[in-house]
Amino acid sequence: MRALTVIPGRADSGAVVEMPEPPAADGPILVRTLAVGVCGTDTEILAGDYGWAPDGEERLIIGHESLGEVLEAPAGSDFRRGDLVAGVVRRPDPVPCLACGAGEWDMCRNGRYTERGIKQRHGYAAERFRIEAEFLVPVDRRLGALGVLLEPASILAKAWEHIDRIGLRARWAPRSVLVTGAGPIGLLAAMMGAQRGLEVHVLARREGAQAELARALGATYYTGRIADLPFHPDVVLECTGVPALVMEATLQLAPGGICCQAGVSAGEKRICVDAGTLERRMVLGNQVLFGTVNANLRHYHAAAAALAKADRAWLGRLVTRREPLENWRAAVARQPDDIKTIIDFTL
Repeated sequence: MRALTVIPGRADSGAVVEMPEPPAADGPILVRTLAVGVCGTDTEILAGDYGWAPDGEERLIIGHESLGEVLEAPAGSDFRRGDLVAGVVRRPDPVPCLACGAGEWDMCRNGRYTERGIKQRHGYAAERFRIEAEFLVPVDRRLGALGVLLEPASILAKAWEHIDRIGLRARWAPRSVLVTGAGPIGLLAAMMGAQRGLEVHVLARREGAQAELARALGATYYTGRIADLPFHPDVVLECTGVPALVMEATLQLAPGGICCQAGVSAGEKRICVDAGTLERRMVLGNQVLFGTVNANLRHYHAAAAALAKADRAWLGRLVTRREPLENWRAAVARQPDDIKTIIDFTL
C-alpha cells in the first residue's frame, strides 16, 4: 500500500513509498484512509526537526489528523463496515504513570507515551491502517470530509475543559474570550467559545479569509496590538506560540482571568519582558497561565459533538486546499491564503 513516509531526523527524506499492509498487532479494526490533515508538526517532522520511527524500522508513516472508513470490524466492537472514524494520536506509556493508568495519557508524566505519526508508531497517511476500538472515534457522517478536523478540534476541547475546571476554583462567570491567531486552531477555539455563548474576540496579523470566518461566528476581529484592545478578556486562548504575544496576552487578562497556551513556539526566541510587572499582576489578580497539548478520548468525543453542531458551511471554509497523495509536497508547502490543507486519499 502507498504511504507518506519520512526518515526521522533527516531533512528532505519524505517520500510516498510502498509499505506492508498494517499488521494485526496494530488492532483488529481495518480502516481505509479518506483524508489526513497537514499541520506544523508534519512539516517539522519532514524537515528533520524531530520524529521517531517504530522500533527496528527506518521510516515512519506520518499523519496524525485522520479520517477513514471502516472496512473490517470484529463483532462487539461498536463499529461496523462503512462507519466514518478518526483515530486517536497518543497511546499510554507501558509502565504506566499515574495519569496514563487513569486513561489521561494526554497528561503523561514520564514521557514514555507513543504517538501515531509522530513517535514510535506509524501514522495515518497510508491507504489503510489498523487500530484498536478503544482508540477509534466515530464521526458524524453528515460531516463528510470535514471529519478530518476532529483531531485539531480535540486539542481545543481539552483546552476549554481545563479552562472550565480552573474556573471552578471560585465563583466565576466569564463573559469574553480573546483568541490570538486565526489559523485552524484559533478559529476552532473561537467556534467553541461562540458555542459557549461567550463574547468572542480574535486577534491576528492581517485581514482576509480568516477575518471573514471569525466575523461569521459573530466575533470581533482585530489586527493591532493586544495592549490597544479596549477590554480585558476573562479568557485568553493563545494559539500562535509567538513569545511576545504570550506575555502581552497575559498582561491583558481581567482580574481572575485564565490564559491557556495552545500554540507551540519554535524556541530560541529572546524577548524583553518586565517579569516583575507580570508576576505582580498575576498574583494580585488571581490569574492563571497554563499550557495544554494533545487530548484523550473524552476530548475527542467532545470535539466530535462540537463539530456535529457547528455550521457545516462555515467548517467547509476552513479547508482551503485538498491535494492528492502524490502531490504531498504541494500540500505541505504553505500558501498565503491557506487555512487548512488536507491530503485527500480519494482524489
